[in-house]
Amino acid sequence: MSRLEECADKAAHRARLGAILDVQRRAFIEDRPPSIDVRRNRIDRLMALVLDNTDAFIDAMASDFGTRSKAATLFTEVIGMVSVIEHTRSHVAQWMRATKLMPLARLCGLRAEVQPVPLGVVGIIGPWNFPLNLVILPAATAFAAGNRVMIKMSEITSDTAELMRSTAPNYFDRAELDVVTGGAEVAAVFAGLPFDHLFFTGSPSVGALVQQAAAQNLVPVTLELGGKNPVVVAPGANIRRSAARIARARMVNGGQVCVCPDYVFVPNEQMDTFVDVARDTLRDMFTSIVPNPDYCSSVNHANFDRVIGLIEDARINGAAVETIAPEGESLPHRATRKIAPTIIRDVDDRMKITAEEIFGPVLVIQGYSHLAEAIDYINGRPAPLVAYWYGPDDADFRGFVRHTRTGGVARNDFAAQMIPSAAPFGGVGRSGMGAYHGKAGFDTFSHYRSVVGTDLPFSITGTAAPPFGRAMKLYADVMMRMTRGRTRRRLSASRPFSRP
Repeated sequence: MSRLEECADKAAHRARLGAILDVQRRAFIEDRPPSIDVRRNRIDRLMALVLDNTDAFIDAMASDFGTRSKAATLFTEVIGMVSVIEHTRSHVAQWMRATKLMPLARLCGLRAEVQPVPLGVVGIIGPWNFPLNLVILPAATAFAAGNRVMIKMSEITSDTAELMRSTAPNYFDRAELDVVTGGAEVAAVFAGLPFDHLFFTGSPSVGALVQQAAAQNLVPVTLELGGKNPVVVAPGANIRRSAARIARARMVNGGQVCVCPDYVFVPNEQMDTFVDVARDTLRDMFTSIVPNPDYCSSVNHANFDRVIGLIEDARINGAAVETIAPEGESLPHRATRKIAPTIIRDVDDRMKITAEEIFGPVLVIQGYSHLAEAIDYINGRPAPLVAYWYGPDDADFRGFVRHTRTGGVARNDFAAQMIPSAAPFGGVGRSGMGAYHGKAGFDTFSHYRSVVGTDLPFSITGTAAPPFGRAMKLYADVMMRMTRGRTRRRLSASRPFSRP
């Protein structure tokens, strides 16, 4: 394709997507803000879209991945989001209420409140690893806050994207919800639209491009990204139970989950036991892999090759690589894009696997002598989406939480930080910005507008305009004296400041 043709295609995409945005924005301006009944009805229709077509969506995702367990898809894509959406629906009336400020001042004619108001049109760019769940959840939250929604589905899971695009009009007018499909060029144009908020789930590298595109129109963004999620097995942990749980967690969706454990710190003296149990657990889970309908494939050959490349790079640079393949099966298997569970030890910073998110069925295991070693290692790298701790809730755990910077913390179970429906979900630093789930999501897609009015016979703020009389100067002098005295008393009662 020539440069001229590329520019023409880009202009066509921009015109088409811009027209959809204009339709939604005009509808928002004419109808806003939606009532509680309208918001709940949109959430209900969104759920009906999924529930009425669950089997079709499961089949589409199985087709997109090549092999993906239908039971696992039902649980992770559909059942896993129901409680969060139901929590949002049941609390939206409470969250919509204005907050009254300075209640006593109302007696004097001064009224102040803060109103949560919808932003307008929200753009959502979805990922391929959970292509349904991770667009439906933010869309439901955006509806709860009173917004219109445009969704860009991942082109990697094209069957799921096309099903969503063709099904949505049966439940929504395009002025409420519109689904966009297309490749990277469409995604780039989508990210550059002048939305009122842009929500993205994906990798940090693509997230940086999304934020850059949104910045051209000063569009606020929420970035739900990934990261190398660390696991610390505490000295007091049940080592056998911890190893089994961590091994199983690594294999959820073939390891293609942003909250999967990526690397594990294990006390040196318990390393062999941990590896033995993890190996046995993985063997018991998968007595076959290539013909196994429950063993998730890499989503495409690009990700398959990338994960194989990480393993081989570690092997070449001296890591101990153990492939846990069933007897008689040749893995990795390119035709089915299946990679055997792999345990890697003895890694160092020369290896790509220590820096790049794995997103595959590979678990890196490292030993430690003191907890400080693990904490220092974690803090020396970009903040992950979640940190895992296996062991008791004791002083060591509280110190771990206090001294690490992560999006969330889960103890003794995979993705435990996501169990409460009201808990915010989001990253920090390179693992993301902003949060959703529960009220945090409602806040993300709302603007908190202050509305203040006065019926007083005089102007409160008019004294800030000249000329400045003696009373104004006296008032300022008294206020400064009182504030200085209060601040000095506080400082004298606290620990004195000393330069490092």
